[in-house]
Amino acid sequence: MKYLFIHQNFPGQYLHIIKYLAGKPDNEIVFVSQVTRRTIGGIRNVFYGKIDSVNELHSSLNELHQAVKRGEEVYQTLKKLKQLGFVPDIIIGHQGWGEMLNVQDIYPDVPILKYCEFYYHSDGLDVKFDPEFLSDELLPSRVRIKNTINLISANNPGWGQTPTLFQWKTYPEWARGQITVLREGVDLKICSPDADIYNHTMKFEDFIIHPKDKLVTYVARGLEPYRGFHILMRSLPKILKERPDAKIVIVGGDQVSYGAALPGKLTWKHYFLQQLGNQLDPTRIYFAGLLSYPVFCKLLKRSDAHVYMTYPFVLSWSLREAMAMGCPIIASDTDPVKEFIVHQKTGILTPFFDKEKLADNVLEVLENKDLSSKIRHFSREEAERSLSMDIYLNNYNTLIDDLINHRTPDLSLGKSPAMIGEEL
Repeated sequence: MKYLFIHQNFPGQYLHIIKYLAGKPDNEIVFVSQVTRRTIGGIRNVFYGKIDSVNELHSSLNELHQAVKRGEEVYQTLKKLKQLGFVPDIIIGHQGWGEMLNVQDIYPDVPILKYCEFYYHSDGLDVKFDPEFLSDELLPSRVRIKNTINLISANNPGWGQTPTLFQWKTYPEWARGQITVLREGVDLKICSPDADIYNHTMKFEDFIIHPKDKLVTYVARGLEPYRGFHILMRSLPKILKERPDAKIVIVGGDQVSYGAALPGKLTWKHYFLQQLGNQLDPTRIYFAGLLSYPVFCKLLKRSDAHVYMTYPFVLSWSLREAMAMGCPIIASDTDPVKEFIVHQKTGILTPFFDKEKLADNVLEVLENKDLSSKIRHFSREEAERSLSMDIYLNNYNTLIDDLINHRTPDLSLGKSPAMIGEEL
């Protein structure tokens, strides 16, 4: 079989499926993306040209301009591939940044599977969710314009996939009938509990976590309000005061992945460090930056309390991984999280904006060994039931096979981790 994948950042959401397909004999996989040095065995990388912004344009039109240009660059790239004789059996790509806009013009008879990550809303989800960081009055207008590519893609040929029921529901009702909820999995062997790790000292530079220490962890790609970083930081004084044996490791970069950046070069991390001042003991908090995957897994396996917070937005992969590693999870009671965490069973749900309640919940997990053990057990058990990588890849293969053979796919593949009884 011949597979064509398209995503601006190789390998994007396709890491596991392309490795799986590359491991099958007689499969040919081409991946079109921006230039990257990263390679994966069995994958042929093809790059499209660099897209520059145009400063003279309105910011919203600039984003649209870049998406259209990406579509044109990918069009030319696919045209050359076809001239060289490459005709895929299926095209799989992320629809959000414009690359998929014109693929049907080069390969009109090839089935298309589009990754539908998020349909933006001017109210009711992430926008206006946090009253502390309300943007200007024209933000709803800009958000509506951001859906231009979403809307064009939804009207283009092809079928959609999205990983959660929450994300599926962000799309208009008229579009949902052609989007499958394909629930993603994690590697349950790599992401597995390790009871012995608590008997060993863990070290990050000069920051040492002894076996007797209580480790509180937090992970986000960027340290910013969208992932509740501000609530976490404001909960730390109480946690550190009431648990002298607690140490905090915060994983994430200084960049803004979602939402707005602060003026100038000030990062959200430094902003909240300045705001909290001497309420925090810097000797007991370590900002780890971005970690390699093995170190990330080792850290979560050692965690005594793992905090995950998010606006009503796309869920991080790290929550799935934390569940698989049996972390005692304290997570925000926002809709994407409630699809994964059952309160008092696979984690503790805490009100997003309540720093005191977050601190109390972390302290309870650190103090109550029975509760912590219960969460660890059921979290791992649930991961084995609904987050299996093997099941995910088999379901993915079924979806691909249905499209290649012109069968209408199921709208739901996989199980809902929180067993919310709201399957499609």
